[in-house]
Amino acid sequence: MRIRSVVLGLLLGSLSMLAFGQKAITIKLSHVVAADTPKGKASDFFAKRAAELTKGQVKVDVYPNSQLYKDKEEMEALQIGAVQMLAPSLAKFGPLGVREFEVFDFPFIFDDTADLHRVTQGPVGASLLGKLDAKGVKGLAFWDNGFKSFSANTPLRSAVDFKGKKFRIQSSKVLEEQIRTLGGTPQVMAFSEVYQALRTGVVDGTENPISNLYSQQMHEVQKHLSISNHGYLGYAVIVNKKFWDRLPGDIRGQLEQAMKEATTYANKIAQEENDLSLEAVRKSGKTTVYVLSKEERMALKKAMAPVHNKMADRVGKDLLEAIYKETGFNANAP
Repeated sequence: MRIRSVVLGLLLGSLSMLAFGQKAITIKLSHVVAADTPKGKASDFFAKRAAELTKGQVKVDVYPNSQLYKDKEEMEALQIGAVQMLAPSLAKFGPLGVREFEVFDFPFIFDDTADLHRVTQGPVGASLLGKLDAKGVKGLAFWDNGFKSFSANTPLRSAVDFKGKKFRIQSSKVLEEQIRTLGGTPQVMAFSEVYQALRTGVVDGTENPISNLYSQQMHEVQKHLSISNHGYLGYAVIVNKKFWDRLPGDIRGQLEQAMKEATTYANKIAQEENDLSLEAVRKSGKTTVYVLSKEERMALKKAMAPVHNKMADRVGKDLLEAIYKETGFNANAP
């Protein structure tokens, strides 16, 4: 009976593979940042491990730097099957119709990586990924990029410094409210367009993890960088659900293992890459780096606290409370 079960399993696996043809299964993984960022390196790591674990049955082709699609295009490309896998920033899921993901855009909701991982690696994170199924998307993992800091051509040390300035943001109602609360003007634009917009003065400033700022040479057109760590920028690795469900079970399992390893790798290097990038920005001599004091950061946190109340209904008060419980968030605490 055991031999018969093994033979039957092999036969079913072979039949499943026929659905994809005799050639290797190709997965196109598209993303919008540089290859030498945490997301870029993690994507390449996943491609390598996928090939190794499947013994060449799966080939992951990685397309960085918006080679295939820009921010606004890539989600639709995934849904229609033009690409099979993406790792979009979490702000991209609000426009998709899953507003709950915009909770990650709330200012100062995570004090550190430990707070963050209690959410992304726990039941709250799993529940959020599960909400993507209804959109034809399968959520596989959360990848860290890092905490964001503000940059501009004038110093940004207190809330009053933001008034009247135009800031590039991702497409997120929460981020729009964040900039408005500080007295600035939010402007949504594709990541690939930000450098030119900063260079020509279309926008005055932006918010980014330092690895993104440096890899896109934004520091060359931004005279001031304030290390605020006010918000989190991470990614959800997602795959076209129909494509994923059609994969043979053994292949799916091997890819899940590759993704698990890639996630550990991504989260490990995220802080390292941001630290190295910050050092490089300082050495460039083109940008003045200012680290907010504890008192200045607390004042900025208080100034941005109204965003939580204003946007609670958008993401769901129950979700917000669940995250507060995990992180111990208190708008009035340092």
